[in-house]
Amino acid sequence: MALLEVKDLKVYYGVIQALKGISFHVDKGEIVALIGSNGAGKTTTLHTLSGLLQPRSGEILYNGKNITKVPGHKIVSMGMAQVPEGRRVFPDLTVAQNLRLGAYSRKDQAETEASFEYVYKRFPRLKERQNQAAGTLSGGEQQMLAMGRALMSHPDIILMDEPSMGLSPILVNEIFDIIREVHEDGTTVLLVEQNAKKALAIADRAYVLETGTISTEGKASDLLGDESIRKAYLGE
Repeated sequence: MALLEVKDLKVYYGVIQALKGISFHVDKGEIVALIGSNGAGKTTTLHTLSGLLQPRSGEILYNGKNITKVPGHKIVSMGMAQVPEGRRVFPDLTVAQNLRLGAYSRKDQAETEASFEYVYKRFPRLKERQNQAAGTLSGGEQQMLAMGRALMSHPDIILMDEPSMGLSPILVNEIFDIIREVHEDGTTVLLVEQNAKKALAIADRAYVLETGTISTEGKASDLLGDESIRKAYLGE
């Protein structure tokens, strides 16, 4: 059974239809990439999955439960977390305070402390800067903080929205290494990423979104070798 299943999802912004009946699934233990050009509906898809947007119609099933109308804060406590586009850290709060906000749904203090330990082990720079204001971090460090904050809820699946945006090539490699490590630790990943080549290189499967519809799907390795995909999204 799929961990996450989306059925015929339709989402509007006023009279403009952003998603035109998309369907896809993510199985437990996978990395699934969602690629496409700007305006294709990738971020809209993630926002709808995490309860920030309400669909006009369609269903979202998570662990077999219909979560289509469930508010975002409850979805987090069910085991789904999102790393938003643009990081969205709280600049005036410290690194540690930002991370603690990611654990707001955790009731057990010991579990929260265990999450701090895990995040600091995965992101040593965050431990070094735990008392520093998040707004003074570099772009790469803020991306690590956004990822660490999402991991504080100990999610079964993490939705990542453009984690490499605005980063140098060296930091992009580092972020993708971390995504791979988080996956190896047992977290399922749904990855929206402008760097299609990097996303397809680490994903098991992928879907291509074009103007609110899924135009192509398949094994990531197959899409990586598809000439039309290479021309359209890989700049080759």
